[in-house]
Amino acid sequence: MKNPVAAFAAFGILTLGSVAAAQDTAALPVTIVIHGGAGALAPGRYTPAKEAQFIAKLNEALDAGYAILEDGGAALDAVEAAIVTMEDSPLFNSGKGAVFTRDGKNELDASIMDGATLNAGAVTGVTTVKNPIRLAREVMENSVHVMFAGNGADKFAEQQGLEIVEPEYFYTEHRWKSYEEALKREKEQKDSAISHDFKYGTVGAVALDASGNLAAGTSTGGMTLKNFGRVGDTPIIGAGTFADNKSCAVSSTGHGEYFIRLTIARDICAQVEYAGKTVEDAAKDVIHGRLETLGGGGGVIVLGADGAFAMVFNTPGMFRGVKSASGVNTTAIYGD
Repeated sequence: MKNPVAAFAAFGILTLGSVAAAQDTAALPVTIVIHGGAGALAPGRYTPAKEAQFIAKLNEALDAGYAILEDGGAALDAVEAAIVTMEDSPLFNSGKGAVFTRDGKNELDASIMDGATLNAGAVTGVTTVKNPIRLAREVMENSVHVMFAGNGADKFAEQQGLEIVEPEYFYTEHRWKSYEEALKREKEQKDSAISHDFKYGTVGAVALDASGNLAAGTSTGGMTLKNFGRVGDTPIIGAGTFADNKSCAVSSTGHGEYFIRLTIARDICAQVEYAGKTVEDAAKDVIHGRLETLGGGGGVIVLGADGAFAMVFNTPGMFRGVKSASGVNTTAIYGD
């Protein structure tokens, strides 16, 4: 772990003290927080060598985003850069290395939101754009819509000049074997593979820039064996992604059906804005309260307009990291 911080407690809650409201925004600590998915990530799941690979890639994503913030760049640019780094890595379930649907295909979702303007863009079911998060941003900035789906989204990506790849680009042997094992397990147990032990490999980032603006983004390959046409929470603004300078920025990872029903990301920000809660208390209430009560699993990263941040999950672990001008610079996988 890089510059470990003791505050990474069980279930992964980490916060930064609030900055006085009267403080000038220029003094706010530019910060980026990322996740690479939550789920069945108990100690011992990975070899030390594999853990090192994950930590190295998390640090690379943090550095990519933070370099933009440190240079005075926008939170949106930082979020995009961090997520692209993870989309390009087969370690995570987004972009290269995405999981397979029941039909044996890779279908990708992504969304991004600007906390300054509340503009947002999302895509679902894309199959040929190399970096879905870049397409989500194109939807936000170069269309009158919020979401494109399937072939229409892929076509829009071509029109915008984004890098297009063959569907085979997303294939990895590891994911294909997991797909085959899931099919076998489902047949043997006569039950949905979704109910079995797995990790949610969605990636996401939230950032606060020197101008005091927040942004959030999320990208995923969805769930292994997801049925045709299934849409999870990642492309749903207010469920998988939300950002508002008046409250906070959130990126979610978990069992998307629950996150949609509970509008997880928006609920956290609403509690911060209307109830005056800290980002930690709001995230804990939603993840350890409402989500657990309904029977869902997953986690969130949250970044407040004052630089306070939290990483909260009710699963054994969540790939996560944070880098801030306050001096915090750390990554982790497990809950303790």
